Amino acid sequence: MTIVKICGLGDVETALETAKAGADMVGLVFAESKRRVTPQQCHDIVEALKDGRTQGREAEFDGPVRGEVSARTWFAAWADSLEQSAARWRPLIVGVFAGMTPDEVNDIADAAGLDLVQLSGGEDGAFVRNVVRPVIRTVHVHPGMSSFDVDEKSVPGISAGLHLDKGSAAALGGTGEAFDWAVAAEVAEHKPFLLAGGLTPETVAGAIEQVQPWGVDVSTGVETNGVKDIEKIRAFIRAAKGVRVGR
Repeated sequence: MTIVKICGLGDVETALETAKAGADMVGLVFAESKRRVTPQQCHDIVEALKDGRTQGREAEFDGPVRGEVSARTWFAAWADSLEQSAARWRPLIVGVFAGMTPDEVNDIADAAGLDLVQLSGGEDGAFVRNVVRPVIRTVHVHPGMSSFDVDEKSVPGISAGLHLDKGSAAALGGTGEAFDWAVAAEVAEHKPFLLAGGLTPETVAGAIEQVQPWGVDVSTGVETNGVKDIEKIRAFIRAAKGVRVGR
């Protein structure tokens, strides 16, 4: 089934209900955003989610290292590792960062007890290599970009996973809008990734059928008046998990 990430959570109750609904990953935003969590919010959410883990508090990953697998199978191998970890420690806790230094990212990730780091600010390969935790790297897809352009920005052997989202002028996070899914579908033919941008409970099934992504990521699309709506979160997860993919 498709991996589901619910991003931009800000309180314990919603985080726990999201976990109960079957989310594989939850995202806590540390970048400049109206959804940015305070240190106290982060602490409370992480502690609550980890208290619900029945097989240990810290997620572990058995992903490949450079030289062990071919470039062609790098992201597929990491996808298998992330799926196995999600099945055991669901939901994995992902910190979303942009506009920081590697040291700042590592310090926050350590203090918060995050499982994964998502870099959404257009960080380069050297930056990614200096982040200790496995990295999900966002590729911002701008109008006119092709699948070849996406491949050029998603070099195997650096990040553990890929996240495709519509590019914004500042390139510091998503826009909440969809990009050209035909480009994403071409990338999905040979590379797993999380699809983001413009997804809602009503559109996610169609997006999965068209694109065949490894996973989907949503924030704005499960909100009502700018606040996370647990009924929309449940509906989104049901819709996403109800579609079989042919990878």
